[in-house]
Order: sequence, then structure tokens, then C-alpha cells
Amino acid sequence: MDSLQQQDALALLSGDEAVALAAFEAGVKLGTGYPGTPSTEILETFEKLGGRAQWSPNEKVALEVGVGVAFAGARALVTMKHVGLNVAADPLFTVAYTRLDGALVIVSADDPGMASSQNEQDNRRYALAAGVPMLEPSDSQEAYEFTLRAIEISERWQVPVLLRMTTRVCHSKTIVRRGTVAIPPPHAPHFEHDFPSRVMIPAYAKPAHRRLRQTLAEIAAWNDETGNGEAGNGKIGNGRAGLNQLITCSKSLGIITSGVAFQHVREVAPEASVLKLGLTYPLPIERMRAFAAGVERCVVIEEGDPYLVEGARTAGIKVEGKPESFRFGELNTARVRRILEGDTTPEPKPAPGKPPALCPGCPHRSVYAALKELNCIVAGDIGCYSLGVLPPFEAMDTLVCMGAAIGVGLGLRHALPPEEAKRVVSVLGDSTFVHSGITGLVEMVYNPPPSGHVLVILDNGTTAMTGMQEHPGTGRTLSHAKTGKVVFEDLARSVGVRNVHVIDPAQEPEKFQELIQKCLDLPEISVVIARRECLLAIRSIREYERCNEQPAN
Repeated sequence: MDSLQQQDALALLSGDEAVALAAFEAGVKLGTGYPGTPSTEILETFEKLGGRAQWSPNEKVALEVGVGVAFAGARALVTMKHVGLNVAADPLFTVAYTRLDGALVIVSADDPGMASSQNEQDNRRYALAAGVPMLEPSDSQEAYEFTLRAIEISERWQVPVLLRMTTRVCHSKTIVRRGTVAIPPPHAPHFEHDFPSRVMIPAYAKPAHRRLRQTLAEIAAWNDETGNGEAGNGKIGNGRAGLNQLITCSKSLGIITSGVAFQHVREVAPEASVLKLGLTYPLPIERMRAFAAGVERCVVIEEGDPYLVEGARTAGIKVEGKPESFRFGELNTARVRRILEGDTTPEPKPAPGKPPALCPGCPHRSVYAALKELNCIVAGDIGCYSLGVLPPFEAMDTLVCMGAAIGVGLGLRHALPPEEAKRVVSVLGDSTFVHSGITGLVEMVYNPPPSGHVLVILDNGTTAMTGMQEHPGTGRTLSHAKTGKVVFEDLARSVGVRNVHVIDPAQEPEKFQELIQKCLDLPEISVVIARRECLLAIRSIREYERCNEQPAN
């Protein structure tokens, strides 16, 4: 971190750190988000640099806060992993219609290959569907530069901008040179009334949609005409800060690519001419057309969905795509070589690794041991406790998305025969409960199944799976300072749950199992809070509490 504080220094940074540095240097007023690998380190680094950052209960709220910052004429950075954008999609689609006085940069960190995710959706589709410009960096240098360019584009056209990263770019470290992109300093925050541009009732939203499409057409033309770094003889020119790069080499093979796939392409086919796209929505169609026309064979190399292929072919540009088998997982040099050679033979299976498991001494172990012993039907959720599905417990029956444990569990209770319905339990963690379980709790009170229901909240005092971040249930901010705290048992009682219990499942495993059985036997709704701090976080939690109790000087 010391190297980041030195002006004009070269630094070895991850893509996440590079985004944070750019945001800090650009005077971003507020960074908001929800922790999720591979995006988590952006806001943590931003806060360490001296920026103001905060964890929100979920990504929807984080984006809405960022929208307010941009409406005030300031610069906002909103971070999340790819599935988080699903949660934030509601405000995303509408804020694209509005006029921003400041800048709004939304980081979507995609996870090709599902290193730590329940799906590998390609969020480039969101840019197209919502109508927001999108930038895709290929390394840390571009993560730094494209963050600044995203701010510039957002303020110039008064629209939100999507910065789409992937796991490899987020976590890999490359050299970053500062000062390669200059943007104006931020304006002083100020609010101006502008009902037609910000109040999206139908009468205002209809012309706003037309304005958005006109703006996107302007950005597409600009993307075709400017912002390109060009080079010959296979060397990247001095115009590294260009959003798109044209490398002119052999006319026999041309490759259109974007993101980290560019790095693999350059290693596998150094002789090929390459058009690397940085601003990938709206696409620079005419530049792509001219490039494809200038080579004998034009191949698109991209991770995930055939987004660039479809864009090119829709415009009538003749390009080759990749076989369907390469749509899954990350690309690497071996896979890119196979694509270029047309090798569609089955890929070798990766060597099996050590399966993940709950930590020794984890309090969740006692919970799953009891649920298995009671032969429960467990509607599970996203978190480290998802490992309860694996041996030796094998005690989780469903996992869909954040907060789904409650709704899925209720659906099972409503549909199953009485004897089976009485065995259904919903299980989710503390951070997940705050993220999107509270509305499920309200559903449980509002539409209780005839057999009742049992909700178990695994409260280990931290957002464990993504690196021990704080959340509203810990009573500490992103920087671990004391703040307001959501008390789960008080919340449950306040919405009408009468049977609320708090227990340490590791300290009293027999009593915990007896309590679950008792709740299962009741034809009423029950909330059981299994509270015991994560062993990996307990020392840090004690230190945060000690510091927060010390009187201010």
C-alpha cells in the first residue's frame, strides 16, 4: 500500500487495487457495494487509501446510494460480483434513462469457470439489455485507466458506465504506471431540480428512453472514430490509454478480442493482427468491419458467451467464433491455441483437487449434524455454510441464490404432504439474511404454511466466505468502526414471530437438536438464531470491539 501513496511511482497491483487507486485519484466521493469474490478488495483498498467506502446490505441498495451521489453532482463507484448485478438490475435499467450530474461507475466482477459462484453468467449482456456503456480492461494498467475513462464517459454523456472485470483481471497483478489518463477534477456537489430527467413516470420515461438511444448512438460513433491506440509490427504503441488497440501484423490471420483473452491471444499468436476492444458496448462496428475486411481469416476470441461474435454477425461482418465447448470456464493459452487450430477433440479433465470442507471447530458443523440426525429437508443458501451439502453431512437439499432459502423452504412447506412438510427447514447466514432474507422473513409471517416453518440463521458475526467483512448485523462499518446494529431476534419479533430462540449450537449441541425438534413439531413459524463467532474471525472481532470501547482522545 505504501507504493500507492507515492506519486509518479510504478506499482505492482491487482486489477481490484488498480480500480481503487484510480477512483481515489479521481476524487470519487463514495464507494459502495456488497462483498463478493472477485470484487471485494476494490472497496477495501479504496478505504485504506483514504477514500470513503461502505458496505451496503445488498447490491440494489448500494447502487441506489451511488445513484444519489451522482444525482448530487459527485462521483460514485459501486462494486459487486456478477450475480450481484442481478440484485441491482432494477435500478440499473431505470437509472440508464436518467440524467446524472456526476459520475456513476458500476463494477461487475464476473467469474468465468465459477471459482466461487453458483453460475458463470456473462454480464456483458446487461450492458446491451440496460443500454449502458461498458468497458473491459485486460490487465491492471487498463483497470486503472478504464476506471478513469469510465468516469470521463459517465460525466460527458451523463449516463452510468459498466466496468466489466473478470476473476483473472481482478486478482492478477501487473505493473501500473500512474498518470497515464488525465480527467478534470470533480465538481462541488450540488443538486438541481430536473423532474423530466429524474422522475421516471411514463410521461417522462418515454422521451428519456429515446434520449438514451440517441446517446448510445453518439457513443458508438465516438468509439468508432476516436480513443484508439494503434501500432504496427506487433507492438503496442504509446497510445496505451486508448480504449481500443489495433495491432497490425500478418494479413492472413486477424483476431478480434477483449478483456483477459487479449493476453492469451498475444502469447499464442504473436504474428496475428489484433483488434482489442476496450469499449465493448456500444461496439465500434465500423472499425470491426474494416479490420475483418483487411485480413484473410478473422476469428473472435472471447471468454463466456459469443457476445462479440453475435455483435459482428448481426452487423454482417464475417467472423469465426469458438466451438460451443469453449463457452464454459476460463480461457487460457492452450484453449486459445485449440480454438485457432479448430481442435474440437475432448479436453483433458482437470486433476481432481481436495474438496472444500467446513473448518475444524466451525459452529456450523453442529447445526448440520443435528439437521442430518433429524432427517430434515434443508433449503440452503449462499455462504461458507453451503459446504454442508458435502460429506460428511450432506445436509443441504437446495441452493439457488442469496436469500432464497426462506422462499424455497416456504414453497416446499406449502406443496409437500404434511409429514414431509414438517421436516422442512430454511438455513442461511447472518450476512445473507440481511442481504435478502428479511423480505423472506416477512413472507413467512404474511403467508405462513399450515404446518408452520423453521428458519435457522447461522450468525457467526462476519461475512466469512468473502474474507471476513462487516455487515449491518455486526454493528461495525467497513472500517470496523462502531455503528448501528441490526439485532436479528428483535427484528424477528418486531415483524410478528413469537417463537424466537438464540442458542450456541457448538456449546450446546444436544440442546440445539432438541430445540430444532421442538420447533419442527409446532404448527407455527419459528426463528432459531444459531450464534457463535467464526473461529477465523474471533480474534479480529475482539480487537475491533476493544478499540471501539476506548474513549476518544
